[in-house]
Amino acid sequence: MSKCLAATAAIAVLATASAASAKELKYAHFQSADLSSPKHAAALAFESCVEGKTAGSIDVQIYPAGQLAGDNEVMEGLELGTIQMAVVHDGPISATYKPFSALALPYLFDDQAMAWAVMDGEFGKEMAEDMLAKTGIRMFGVADNGVRNFTNNVRRVAEPKDMQGLKLRVMSAPVWVTLVESLGASATPVPWPELPGALQQGVVDGQENGVTNIVNASLYQNQKYVTLDGHVFSWHAYLMSDAFYEGLTDGEKTAVNQCVEIAKVIHRGMTAAQDANASAILSEKGMEVVPVSPEQKAMFREAAQPAVREFVVGEVGAEWPDKLDAAVAAYRDSFK
Repeated sequence: MSKCLAATAAIAVLATASAASAKELKYAHFQSADLSSPKHAAALAFESCVEGKTAGSIDVQIYPAGQLAGDNEVMEGLELGTIQMAVVHDGPISATYKPFSALALPYLFDDQAMAWAVMDGEFGKEMAEDMLAKTGIRMFGVADNGVRNFTNNVRRVAEPKDMQGLKLRVMSAPVWVTLVESLGASATPVPWPELPGALQQGVVDGQENGVTNIVNASLYQNQKYVTLDGHVFSWHAYLMSDAFYEGLTDGEKTAVNQCVEIAKVIHRGMTAAQDANASAILSEKGMEVVPVSPEQKAMFREAAQPAVREFVVGEVGAEWPDKLDAAVAAYRDSFK
């Protein structure tokens, strides 16, 4: 064998050995596998960043659109360590780690700047530490799941009285049932992958989600009306099995930490841009957009917030809702 061929063969053997020894990182998310999906665009950026910074010692394998497992199963996988990383929405997180349901308190944040400041500050850090201690799941931070709005295929909804008799899909955590029922509608938990079918078949009249998810899952095809009430700033949390994380080298941990930050910026920016242009985007999709005045939003807040707070306090105590209120108040005070 020539020296050139021998060198080529040696390089191939080293590359194969390196690939075989790479740490497999299964990364699950629930949006479609295209670059218009904030979750997927962020996931691809994370993959490129981590594999580059670790010279391939971590092999990131992305499973979009719920391909790896359902949302509750993904949370179980993170606890057990069978799934290394996932970006998961509020409902399944609240079902596994109940204090997260405090973030379902409706009509709380004024805008994205406030919501990000609270979640990036001491409140978010303390919650991440508590989640890690209680579940073995490491929360690096959160990105936007969109400002949640109500949609339905029956009538215009501008005030709580218009919700009477509607059947609405909610995420799989009891706090969301409480929110919808406090406004006079009936609530049916439906897993995210099953939602388009449930709307098409008339199992439910409507649902509540941000613009990104309404467009990404083509929910507008079976929903005529969207009410821009912005009842909850919803989140996608960047989660990792702590058993996997602690098995990384210091350099690999640094790479993961840095690359999550990059993914979050991409994810937040894409989702926030869609929320800011909700009326135009959804109108173009054929939906009738129903604006909500400050006076009407106050009606929604008065109907929903006490019931949801009572439920959350009954589930997790007053500690986390009180801490969230304090963080919001501190943010507002910082601008006085």
